[in-house]
Amino acid sequence: MQWLAFFLLLLNVANWFKTSFLASEFNLQGDYLLGGLFSLNIVFHPKRQSYPVALECQRYQFDESAYQMFEVMRFTVEEINNSSTLLPNVSLGYEIFDHCSDTQNFPSVFSFMSQNGSVPVLQSYNNYQPKVIAVIGPYESTTTITVAPFFMMNLIPMVDYGASSYDLSNKALYPSFLRTVPSNKDLIEIIIRIIKWFGWNWVAFIGSLDDYSRDGLNLFYQSLRQNGICMAYQEMLHLTSDYQTTLRKIDKLNVKVIVIFSMQVIAENTIKAAIKYNIRNKVWIAGEGWAMNKQLFREPGIENIGKIFGITEQFMSLPGLDDFIYKSRENSEDDEGQCPQPTENVCNQVCNNCTKLSSEDIINEDPTFSFPVYSAIYTMAHALHSVLQCAANGCNKSTPVYPYKLLKEIKKLNFSLNGRQVQYDGNGDPTVSYVVVLWNTQGSFPPFKVIGSFETYPEITFTINSSRIHWDNDGSVPFGNCSIECKNGFQREYDRNHKCCFNCKICPGNTYVNYTKDPATCFPCSKGEWSPEGSTSCQKRIIMYLPFTEPLSILLMASAFSLELLCIAVTVLFLYNYSTPVVKSAGGNMCFLMLASLIMSSISVFFFFGQPTVIACTFRNVMFCFFYTICLSCLTVRSLQIFWVFKMANRFPEVYKCWVKYNGQWLLIAVVSVVQFIFCVLWVTLITPTPSKDETSYDNQIILICSSGYMNIFYVVVSFILSLSILCFFFSYMCADLPKDYNEAKSITFSMLLFYISWCVYFTADMIYDGVQIQLINSVAQLSSLYGILLSYFIPKSYVIVFQPKKNTQAYFQTTIQSYTQTISRM
Repeated sequence: MQWLAFFLLLLNVANWFKTSFLASEFNLQGDYLLGGLFSLNIVFHPKRQSYPVALECQRYQFDESAYQMFEVMRFTVEEINNSSTLLPNVSLGYEIFDHCSDTQNFPSVFSFMSQNGSVPVLQSYNNYQPKVIAVIGPYESTTTITVAPFFMMNLIPMVDYGASSYDLSNKALYPSFLRTVPSNKDLIEIIIRIIKWFGWNWVAFIGSLDDYSRDGLNLFYQSLRQNGICMAYQEMLHLTSDYQTTLRKIDKLNVKVIVIFSMQVIAENTIKAAIKYNIRNKVWIAGEGWAMNKQLFREPGIENIGKIFGITEQFMSLPGLDDFIYKSRENSEDDEGQCPQPTENVCNQVCNNCTKLSSEDIINEDPTFSFPVYSAIYTMAHALHSVLQCAANGCNKSTPVYPYKLLKEIKKLNFSLNGRQVQYDGNGDPTVSYVVVLWNTQGSFPPFKVIGSFETYPEITFTINSSRIHWDNDGSVPFGNCSIECKNGFQREYDRNHKCCFNCKICPGNTYVNYTKDPATCFPCSKGEWSPEGSTSCQKRIIMYLPFTEPLSILLMASAFSLELLCIAVTVLFLYNYSTPVVKSAGGNMCFLMLASLIMSSISVFFFFGQPTVIACTFRNVMFCFFYTICLSCLTVRSLQIFWVFKMANRFPEVYKCWVKYNGQWLLIAVVSVVQFIFCVLWVTLITPTPSKDETSYDNQIILICSSGYMNIFYVVVSFILSLSILCFFFSYMCADLPKDYNEAKSITFSMLLFYISWCVYFTADMIYDGVQIQLINSVAQLSSLYGILLSYFIPKSYVIVFQPKKNTQAYFQTTIQSYTQTISRM
């Protein structure tokens, strides 16, 4: 606060600060003066000074392209002064300085701000009229950022033709700054569009140590993240940098695309180093500063380094410029006698000894910034035209021209100039009209071929004519990515540092990769779908069950139905021959219970087909187990009864009497049946078998199955049947030496062996196979168990009844028993 008070005190004490200024060597008198700043000489290594003095720019390297821009300003002012419609009866003048340094070259700035040779220090500059009404230039961003604050204080319009740093669009810091070239933001946008157009994502960025490159790098970084492009390498170079090391690093990283966003001399050094160190087959993207560098284009060996794309302003010819330059050079030669002695390096309005360039050399210089200089002068002229309220008959010269009024009119401008629209947005930036050029490094003409464009007026458009690009080798676009694209069905595993770099990993089964949605994720298939390994989509899983219409299903159901018909036929036959010895020896009434059990057991086979339901799941196994137990208990009791009659009755007569008296066979059948019935009820009620889906056994199938119910009880039921079968087999085997009409050993042994084999096959298959056919094997095991009893026990007896009636007599059976008794008595 003390410093602020002291500063205000100075303002009140001294109204004027007196100083003297270096006069411009390039000046033209006029009613209103424009200030021009051009870097006619380039200071790369300024000398350290021990006393304060401005640089003598003519001591340093001359810049031909800047001289061309300087001539364009002079030409434009002359053209406007000769116009009868723009600023009639008003003449524009100028003061142009060689602004060669951003730190030691300020006399020109103070001269522009001065009034009658002095710079006033005032509290208010509303009514202040500096020497110049507006300033054009300087060229570079760093220089502009350095001098701009001096003009911003007085709101002196500063219309720049080359400074593109996006920082200058900040109106809070640079309220009176405008430019006729697009900002770095627009330049970076078209670079990103070019990279994306060709599908590249692995790029290097080379800049220079200045505000222009730093600003471009910052904007480039921001755009990369939004567009899926990766910065493989970046470096900011200076004149003494090791260009070879930089290029070798880029080459080692397999970077194909290199953006050079730097001041012209750095770009020249980089390209020359690439030629020298044999850096080949790259794609170079040139910033606006060197996009049409004709000297670099003629560099020997440039055709070997690859393709060079340049981004520059839309080409605009300036009618009359060539004639002006020829005339200017001729007049300079005619007035050579007016040049001071010695004449070396003298450059002013009438003496051009600072350059040995011919008119053709100036005309053939890079025209990139010619129209920006041209439109900047016309911007000031049109704004002055409005301030002075000019009409066809003249302008009101009595109107005071204050800088802030001129700035206000500039912001309103919207006029056409040589077919281009000139207007400024809220940031003081112009409409964008870029072209993309391809360097014809193979020596063909023209040297720069237009292959694309980028426009923002009247709407945003970007095009590239790929047919005008002739790529090397096989003619295809060079590969400019970090990683080769994954094959279909492979997911990306991104590198930690660069998302453009990745490895490829195949997606496992039942997953898929969607490259549009997320190429780095293998998404699981939804329920009811599947996919093989390495898929990009999922397929519907096949629903598998045993349909009624399958040939095997029809065959098994026909077999079950045939078994039932046979059982019914045997029942009718046995009823008809009920009193015969064969029927009685087979068990009498017990035969009908066995046949009924076989019929009921066979019904369970039908529940294996069609889509499973709760009823089908409940009855497909429990029905077989219960009724097969009844049939098996009958066989067991029948074998036991024969065993007692022939083997044990004489030894234990009392036990046999009790067995006969209390109908032991029926009592045993009833007990076994009731116990098994209880077990079966518990099996299906504690945990009811229900339809379920096997979705894990096969990737492409969903198998409709039935749950097994309460497994512990299931094991009890199976163990109970197994125990009965073992007893049945034992008793029938013990009666193997009985008369063959009473000997059931062979038939029961056959049926039991078939039973064991069938269920061993089923349980083995169930352990090693999970397909839908396991249900088919289950039904086959049931049928084979039932057919084993029917074919081995009942069919032979039916055969005797039908085809051997002589054996179905009481006499025949008595003879058989007597023969067996005699045999036993002899033993």
